Amino acid sequence: MSQRILLAKVGLDGHDRGIKVVARGLRDAGFHVIYSGLWQSVDAVAQAAQDEDVDWLGVSILNGAHMSLVPKLLEALQQRGLTHIGVIVGGIISPDDQEKLKQLGASACYGPGT
Repeated sequence: MSQRILLAKVGLDGHDRGIKVVARGLRDAGFHVIYSGLWQSVDAVAQAAQDEDVDWLGVSILNGAHMSLVPKLLEALQQRGLTHIGVIVGGIISPDDQEKLKQLGASACYGPGT
């Protein structure tokens, strides 16, 4: 059975070209990909992760709100007992913020050009 990954755009970030490219690459690699679409709330993404029974959650945030949104998302997952889901964060994220997000529980963080 293939790994299931939910790809999400949280908050007001309307840039979705990159996440669609990532979705295609993951599908080609054998993942079962669910894309949430634009402008999702933290709670909607956490609920979708639970409903879709995913193994991974990939979040793309290009508007600089990662230090606000990702901790809230990690908390929403924890409240639902979903700490087994790996959380991958991508976007315009400084190396310092990437480290902070990993310390908070993100499995991996990817900045520009990765």
